[in-house]
Amino acid sequence: MAAGFKIAEPLEYHRSFLKENCRPDGRELSEFRTTTLNIGSISTADGSALVKVGNTTVICGIKAELTNPSVDAPGKGYIVPNVDLPPLCSSRFRPGPPGEQAQAASQFVADVIESSEVVKTEDLCIERGKLCWVLYCDMMCLDYDGNLLDACIIALLAALQNTKLPEVTINTETSAPEVNLEKKQGLNIHKHPVGASFCVFDDSILIVDPTAEEETLSTAQLTLVTDEEDRLCIVHKPGGTPLSGEKLQEVISRATTRQREIQKLIDKVVHSVKTAQ
Repeated sequence: MAAGFKIAEPLEYHRSFLKENCRPDGRELSEFRTTTLNIGSISTADGSALVKVGNTTVICGIKAELTNPSVDAPGKGYIVPNVDLPPLCSSRFRPGPPGEQAQAASQFVADVIESSEVVKTEDLCIERGKLCWVLYCDMMCLDYDGNLLDACIIALLAALQNTKLPEVTINTETSAPEVNLEKKQGLNIHKHPVGASFCVFDDSILIVDPTAEEETLSTAQLTLVTDEEDRLCIVHKPGGTPLSGEKLQEVISRATTRQREIQKLIDKVVHSVKTAQ
């Protein structure tokens, strides 16, 4: 009976749970799904991480290449994020060029990198006006079940913390770069931005870390990104119903708690990997 009700009237089915202050998967309204993290799993990348938030799975691989700085910013390198939503992660995505959601996610990640200063692009410059690093940060969703943005930001932050770049010097005689693969150094991570995403049901009920189905049925979606100093880096709200000041305070406080939890998780995993080496 419940299965039939769920298919025929999905919104009413969800409302019957929300009335009891819980959700179809057994979570409370303000509860995130179990989040797990694995780093360094792609041996061919300079840094990588695999994140699961419930069923939503995102892998991030970082590849560093040498290039010339731009004329406008001769003392800076580049960070180029890209989010891929292949058909294998959900039947809602089609093969071919990136769709709207993938493009919006890539832009969101680029905005987070810039506003949070997780890595300063100045740190990626090797010789002013001549040589710098470009970090290609590719995030691919392997299983899509809602809340893509939070999973992407965790995967990116963990992969950046796992990235090691070789020492590069410029030969004074030939002016050619010389790469020393024996000497590798980690990136300087300045800030630890973490996202917290919410959905609004019936213009009034707030739920955290929505599944794909909850996203579809909601009247608004909202993602906040905060860092360890409780600085609000980004509020991303693509349309939908407005939120009251009181509700906004509620989501900010939940976001800062989430930032602590995720930073602790990443630190723990990074530490266990270092110990294992």
